[in-house]
Amino acid sequence: MSKYSELKKINLNTFKKMKADGEKITSITAYDYTSAKILDKSGVEIILVGDSLGSVMNGYDNSIPVTLDEIIYHAKAVKRASKRAYLVADMPFGSYHVSDEQGLENAIRLVKETGFDAVKIEGGKGRASMVKKFTDAGIVVMGHIGLMPQMVHTMGGYKVQGRNGHEEMLEDAKALEEAGAFAIVIEGAVADVAEKISKNISIPTIGIGAGAGCDGQVLVYHDIFGLFDDYVPKFVKQYADVKTIVGDACKQYIEDVKASRFPAKEYTY
Repeated sequence: MSKYSELKKINLNTFKKMKADGEKITSITAYDYTSAKILDKSGVEIILVGDSLGSVMNGYDNSIPVTLDEIIYHAKAVKRASKRAYLVADMPFGSYHVSDEQGLENAIRLVKETGFDAVKIEGGKGRASMVKKFTDAGIVVMGHIGLMPQMVHTMGGYKVQGRNGHEEMLEDAKALEEAGAFAIVIEGAVADVAEKISKNISIPTIGIGAGAGCDGQVLVYHDIFGLFDDYVPKFVKQYADVKTIVGDACKQYIEDVKASRFPAKEYTY
């Protein structure tokens, strides 16, 4: 049992201490009250309302169509369920891409309407001025480098990053650190590159498809529990096959209704 498991509420200082202690940080996405309540009670440190909701909740081909209103809607539900976990919300494509001022305006709206602890934006040194603007305004920022789903078209698809070395990604990480980001997601990157970055910055790194050398890990709720199988990335470990359990239970319900076994007397007024 980790000493951090007993904390009533995770805060920024928690992550600094966890990195210093070598304690791995756990994060899972959630998009609704029920799933967030399960994760919060289970002891996960960070709950992320990711723009991955576009695929797993709404059936979009990628995260690009997700709107700020959609993120806010789901984040409000997650907030109502979460008492302990640190809450981070993605800023979706188009909500911060026009200017730093546009980004700040939308980030303010996001945290005001949801009560979330932090926002997450994609991009390296090119986003450093925006991160500083956010933090100067009192908004906590999580960075995101490596594979960036919002840039899938310009990156030529979902390709592993860092195969040509770690220098550029390390520059991105250091720029975000200096601008005030409290942590950085490293996605879809060569494992030793992510590890080098993690060892050379003072803020935590949260890996997703970036190996075990990061300071923490994040996975998508529907992937980790086997609910979504339209495509399954190599880096996903499925910890439960909930889709099969729910499907079998649904078939049993259908059979019981067809055979008039449900509702039985104990379920009837």
